[in-house]
Amino acid sequence: MIIKHLGLSEVNGPLIVLDKVTDASYDEIAEIHLNDGTERTGRVVEIFGDKVVLQVFEGTKGLSLTNTRTKFTGQPMLLPLSEELLGRVFNGAGKPVDGLGDIFPQKFADINGKPLNPVSRTYPRNYIRTGISSIDCLMTLIRGQKLPIFSGSGLSHNKLAVQIVRQAKIAEESGQEFAVVFAAMGVKNDVADYFKRSFAESGVQQKVVMFMNLSNDPIIERILTPRCALTAAEYLAYERNMHILVIMTDMTSYCEALREFSSSKNEIPGRKGYPGYLYSDLASLYERAGVVEGSDGSVTQIPILTMPNDDITHPIPDLTGYITEGQIVLDRNLDQTGIYPPISVLPSLSRLMKDGIGEGYTREDHSAVANQLFAAYAKVVDARSLASVIGEEELSDIDKAYMQFGVQFEKHFLAQSFDEDRTIEETLDLGWDLLALLPKSELDRIDEDLLAQHYDPKNAKRFMD
Repeated sequence: MIIKHLGLSEVNGPLIVLDKVTDASYDEIAEIHLNDGTERTGRVVEIFGDKVVLQVFEGTKGLSLTNTRTKFTGQPMLLPLSEELLGRVFNGAGKPVDGLGDIFPQKFADINGKPLNPVSRTYPRNYIRTGISSIDCLMTLIRGQKLPIFSGSGLSHNKLAVQIVRQAKIAEESGQEFAVVFAAMGVKNDVADYFKRSFAESGVQQKVVMFMNLSNDPIIERILTPRCALTAAEYLAYERNMHILVIMTDMTSYCEALREFSSSKNEIPGRKGYPGYLYSDLASLYERAGVVEGSDGSVTQIPILTMPNDDITHPIPDLTGYITEGQIVLDRNLDQTGIYPPISVLPSLSRLMKDGIGEGYTREDHSAVANQLFAAYAKVVDARSLASVIGEEELSDIDKAYMQFGVQFEKHFLAQSFDEDRTIEETLDLGWDLLALLPKSELDRIDEDLLAQHYDPKNAKRFMD
């Protein structure tokens, strides 16, 4: 028997409260019928005995305390799924907004996902090539990994996200399909248009599923956006055996929506006003990445977040760093000097790259080249600090060599045009050419066999002009 509840006991921001409700469940979806015949959708967010709190997707403007009729559906929010998702654009709640009509679903799935038994996880191996040297060589993205990008307001993270979508490929040609699920949260209209236009013009639209939540959309939709995107990704990966890269931007907008939602429920705030459950909420999203035993597909995540005031100790990047397996940090100083992508090498890392690179995956010298470039660039920073105190003329010959290496490393290795797609072989060869700027005695992270095979001081001449 379907029961409709007449009237509301309270309206508070995006929340409504109903009394004398039995058998409601947390996260259950309800249909809310207004006097004018329109219908809205709500989700159960709190239950106190027979009192139920619903969050209304479309907002509470125009709701009547006396005449509003509410019907509970008995199920959570479900996303229609099929391979027709590819090439389509949806809003944050999973409704098509590209004018091509509804998809014909092969199944429906709960957007909250299903708990994944840790025992069924397979350790991530092999890499995803982004075509960007600094990422592919120094902080390699491994299939099944979650590797966030820590950016700042005004930096080129949107441009970098588009380039990754355009260029990303799975490392081995195994006959499996590769696709991207792109979720944008709280973006302005011009940014949303930039994403759509860029994907269409570059010809990758048919391998991209887009979920777009605009800044003027309801905050509840912003909270649903990453869950819808990850549900689509899990379907394509685990049931269609595809390799899926999920890019979510901007997680800071998501967390701010969560803070606003928590405040409307009068919950006790935690650090900087964010809810105390921010860690577990982010973990419920990030931990949906991985490789599952028995499936040939994988879900890899690149969450992008803008650090307020470029503060890496802010709760959002801080908690994200605890959950994920490394980070890619964008640097404002590099950006101001015209270097794109402005990736800061030293604070960036990929904790899983050691098991997904090398012989059989990339190239046998990959690990050694990456370690040596890291070590050399760290000495560049030390040499620059010393030069700022005593002057560059007073530096030793070795320190001057490192200063020269640093300039060329940033100019030729870190800096890369938006349309440049480098193979892993081109990236590693470029790394060897740059290391040739240094004396052989300084390359203490590479064994003699590799040095004999690849090190040639003549290759450094290309940087001397």
